[in-house]
Amino acid sequence: MGALSVPALDEAIERYYGLGQEQSRLLAPAGELERLRTQDILSRHLPPPPAVICDVGGAAGVHAFPLSERGYRVHLIDPVTLHIQQAQAHSAKSGISLESIVQGDARAIDMPAGVADATLLLGPLYHLVERADRKLALEEAHRLLKPGGLLFAAAISRYASLIDGLSSGFFAEERFREIVKRDLSSGQHRNPTDAAEYFTTAYFHRPDELQREIRDADFHDIEILGIEGPASGGAALHSALADPAQRRTLFEMLAEIEHEPSIVGASAHLLAVARKR
Repeated sequence: MGALSVPALDEAIERYYGLGQEQSRLLAPAGELERLRTQDILSRHLPPPPAVICDVGGAAGVHAFPLSERGYRVHLIDPVTLHIQQAQAHSAKSGISLESIVQGDARAIDMPAGVADATLLLGPLYHLVERADRKLALEEAHRLLKPGGLLFAAAISRYASLIDGLSSGFFAEERFREIVKRDLSSGQHRNPTDAAEYFTTAYFHRPDELQREIRDADFHDIEILGIEGPASGGAALHSALADPAQRRTLFEMLAEIEHEPSIVGASAHLLAVARKR
């Protein structure tokens, strides 16, 4: 098992998720494309059920419960107390059972080595702002996997706040522009304001940097995919998703260009898919 002595969750991050927004974020129109595209990529790469999945940093289970419904054996691990309570309440209300729902840190997971066919890190890497901490999380994900097991690791693009600021209107505010300047120069996203919509403490990756960090954790066959691609912030995105014909074609096109290097960095979120030997 991993060493269990790790720093506590950053106070700003804990405060942000204590607002309770994450449970519904990916179900709302603004997060719908991220959720659906992530689940599409998972569907195309995961081994068939009943494979074992460790959803590390899985919040209230927005991905864990649909995967369980498909027959996967899912362990949900998250550091935020509220998320664990929300997942437990959803399980009780829906009747959808997970293998386990436990509070834990991505850098030190209290599970035996080699238990998982796939490990999801769909949040931890962008809330571990120091590379040493991200390395610990990736090494833990590697340890949990069986030989040949798959890693799915999400990151926020270095350019996400610029993209979001222009599509949301936040860019009109000088204090937001100052945040974007720091994001672009260092990748360190800090929100010194009381505006929760400006997000919280995070690290924003360049695609080549994400690939390098995953390779350094001894993963192989690494692919870095753009989740939303150029559709991020599109003015007609919600109407396109609501129309079955447009939605089907959009997903086909985004899958076709998800590897394109000139597109990946312009996606708000990146998803790395890699394998343990």
